Amino acid sequence: MKFRTLMTAAIAAMLPLLNVGAQVKLPAGSASTQLTDLMIALQFQHIKIWFAGKLSNWDLANYELRQIQTNLRKAMPSPESLRLSQTTEQLQALDRAIQQKDGAAFAKAYSDLTNGCNACHRASGFGSITIQVPANSPFSDQLFADQIAQGRALAQGTCGLCHIVSDGSRETPAFRFPAPSFSEIASRPSFSANDLRQLLTSNHRRVGPNQAMLKPKLVEYQIDAIVAFFETLQVDRAR
Repeated sequence: MKFRTLMTAAIAAMLPLLNVGAQVKLPAGSASTQLTDLMIALQFQHIKIWFAGKLSNWDLANYELRQIQTNLRKAMPSPESLRLSQTTEQLQALDRAIQQKDGAAFAKAYSDLTNGCNACHRASGFGSITIQVPANSPFSDQLFADQIAQGRALAQGTCGLCHIVSDGSRETPAFRFPAPSFSEIASRPSFSANDLRQLLTSNHRRVGPNQAMLKPKLVEYQIDAIVAFFETLQVDRAR
């Protein structure tokens, strides 16, 4: 209960910054509990967006920013209270950095947002509530790097000598014997992501019409990335 009380105090401290000039009344009972849980979720999103942006996973950073914006709207008592404020300006700067895929601008906007929240805490008498740029992620089960982009790059570097990896690009394989494109392979109902995984981990010199397919020297996380990219191709082909 002490933890929830502290988080409720944090909400009271943050809302004036988010809603300049509005009258903030913290609800009692179960509504207060819901609002506290919402702010805990926002804190998690604050952490996740940092690691996504730090690792240039701009799609994930954009997703987490939208989650933050949605949850902030839920925290407001009415749509009329969503006015331009210091925090919304900081969120807009963060949005611009994400859309432009600008790592330096992202880091500055994120720091400005974090510092603005802490300044509000101190001005409201809640200086003991301090947030910071996270040093480590508590989400050990989530990969914040863009695995699909990594998989595409690995496939191009490893398999691109023989296969066209991305149909939309102007790829010219170095070897021109008849190797199917990744898109063509992804369209085969009989070939699954697990088949690709097994292929990438096995000695498959006797694959293909010339029985001369090279065996890639890949570690597990690299194979996972290529398989993730391949699965997106399968989804695209199925649409």
